[in-house]
Amino acid sequence: MSDIPEDLFYTAEHEWIRVEGSEVVVGITDHAQDALTDIVYVELPDMGLDVGKDDEFASVESVKSVSGIYAPIAGKITAVNEELDDSPELINEDPYGAGWIVRISPTNMDESNFLTASAYRECIGE
Repeated sequence: MSDIPEDLFYTAEHEWIRVEGSEVVVGITDHAQDALTDIVYVELPDMGLDVGKDDEFASVESVKSVSGIYAPIAGKITAVNEELDDSPELINEDPYGAGWIVRISPTNMDESNFLTASAYRECIGE
């Protein structure tokens, strides 16, 4: 079974969202990193990039495939996890901590489309 922390929000595309003040931190879920297997490269967006909800803003490459990462909310990228450039495996090792991907300053903090932990569990059949 996947690790699905109760204090985060999720998307059906397997991103997790942690609200921190006026920003959100975004990464991919334990379920997603497990399905991808060994992550070997992360294509990060530029800081300051404006993203629309559901825009692909990054990608994760594993030994199996390349997967897009989608913005769960519209806003501006305020930080990228540059540690992933040298250590993409952080996503496998600590998807909800050191493996975060970006911070976004939302244009509208509408959490209504986010999934709760129990709804995400249902979404992935666990």
